[in-house]
Order: sequence, then C-alpha cells, then structure tokens
Amino acid sequence: MTQGSLRVGVIGAGHFGRYHTLKVRSVPREVLVGLFDPDMRRAAEVAKEAGCPVFESVEDLLAQCDAVVVAAPAEFHFELAVQALRAGKHVLVEKPVAATLEQADFLVTLADETGLVCQVGHLLRYSAEHEAITRRITRPLYIEATRIAPFKPRGTDVSVILDLMIHDLDLVLAIVDSPITQVDALGAAVSSAHEDIANARVRFENGCVATITASRISLKTERRMRLFSEEGYLSADFGKRELTMIGKERGIPLPGTGGFRREAISWKDHDSLHAEHEAFVAACLDGAPVVVDVRAGRRALAAALAVADGIEESRRRMEMSGLIGVV
Repeated sequence: MTQGSLRVGVIGAGHFGRYHTLKVRSVPREVLVGLFDPDMRRAAEVAKEAGCPVFESVEDLLAQCDAVVVAAPAEFHFELAVQALRAGKHVLVEKPVAATLEQADFLVTLADETGLVCQVGHLLRYSAEHEAITRRITRPLYIEATRIAPFKPRGTDVSVILDLMIHDLDLVLAIVDSPITQVDALGAAVSSAHEDIANARVRFENGCVATITASRISLKTERRMRLFSEEGYLSADFGKRELTMIGKERGIPLPGTGGFRREAISWKDHDSLHAEHEAFVAACLDGAPVVVDVRAGRRALAAALAVADGIEESRRRMEMSGLIGVV
C-alpha cells in the first residue's frame, strides 16, 4: 500500500554523503531531515548547501528519521547499518556493505528479523546501461570489464577492489547469475597501503568467464564493459553513456555480413542516483522488491574478498618461485 513520504537522514558528509544529501532534496516522497558527520565543519558546509540541519549525534538523527543513508567511510558501514536497523530505521548503505562475510551475514539476519529495508548502494544496477544489457544479453559467454581512474586520496581507506572493482563484480554477478567456481587475480599497492591496481579472471559454474580490471593510478578515466554471448557482441561505455550491440535481432542491417545488425543507443538524461533513491522509497513505502538487497551486497563482497585472496595466493606463489622478494 502506498504511503506518503519517507523522512531520510544522511550519515556522512564526504564525497558521496554530499551527493546523497542533495539527491534526497530532489526525490519525490523523500524528505531530508538532516545529516550527521563527526567533522562538524564539513557537515555545516554540506548542510548549508542542502538547506538542512546538522545533528550532533547519530542517535539524535535516528530519532527524527524513518530511514538513513549510510555514506560514512567503509570501515563504519556495518556498525552504522546495525545501529540504524536496531533503531527501527530503513537503511541505504553505501558499498561495500561490510568488511567481512560474517558482518554481512549478521546484516542479512538482522534485516530479515526486523523486516526493514537494507539496500546496498551498487549504483550501476540503477543505470540505463544495466537495464539495456540485461534486456539484450541473457547467455553471456565472456565478459571483459575495465574501470580505471587517476589517483585521488578519497577511497584509499580500502583497496581498489572494494573501492572500484566491486561495482563491476556486482554487475557481472547480476548478469551471469551463476555461482563462482574459481578466481585468479593479480594486484599491487602503488600509492596507498592497499592494492591500487587489480586484475581478476572469474570463472562461473555455467561456463562463463569474466576478466575485470580496476586501477586508481591511471592517466585517464575509463569505465567500459564488453560482453560476448550467444545473442551477439555488446560494448557499453559507462562514461560516455553509450551502448553498441552487434547481433541478428536488433538495429540497422550491416550489408555483406550475413544478416548481422548494429544497434547504437545513448543516454544523456538518466540519473542513476535518482533512480537508486526512487527504488529505495518504493521499497520502504510501497513494499516493492529491494533491487540490491543485503544478500546481493553480501554476494558482491564475497566476490571482492575472493579476488583479494587470489591476489595473496599469486603473491605467495611468486615469493616461493623467487620472482619477488618477501617484504
């Protein structure tokens, strides 16, 4: 049954916290209650921009809300999500959902017990590109994903796997929808205490293989995905908001190719964060299915941790072979 509005607070006034705070102001049926951040000066700056009050504690904010967005640093996602759910509030928590699978399992149980929404902020699932891919590709054979960007201090509290690669891991898992059977990975810490570059080859039970590359020390920004399937070949550029499909069912005929067609689509006006918040409201107020629930967040986290384990295993093998020194 549809209800009126959802009173939403934001925990965290950093890069993503600011975006979430401003977005709540523009989404129908979301009412921005205010925000909290231990950095009161930063909180005041974002609150002034959004036209909302600053709360002095998480407890004070929760007392005035129906739901909260957890956009604090990754190390606090679990404890803040638990605090909010135990207070009877719906939660939209940024990725990664937690630091360990045990924490993620606890959140799954808590969300089930409370009956509250616990949505995870895997933004690509709300993109126009994701919808277009899943409508065209149902039997993927091979997927290649690249997500690279210049270095920025933001996000270096976790590895590039949890910072960037997890976006593509979640999207690949949603597209393939098959258990992972093997992960081989390489990575290195270059500018931070965690891996800044990583490459993973993920094999699935249904035979599909995905190669995923992430870097936060590149000269340019690139976010692309290529899919080879029984339906044809698809290339998606998430930066340019463009998709190209070569197949036999859609698009303009390609002369001299034996019946192949080319379809090109672009998007300029789709707001993925707006779509994410609209889905959150629908889940909280209307009982709509949670698009990316805590189980999906847990699945993406498990894949990311498997990549991290794969990197450690590769490093051990190289040390044993004498190819690198032991630090």
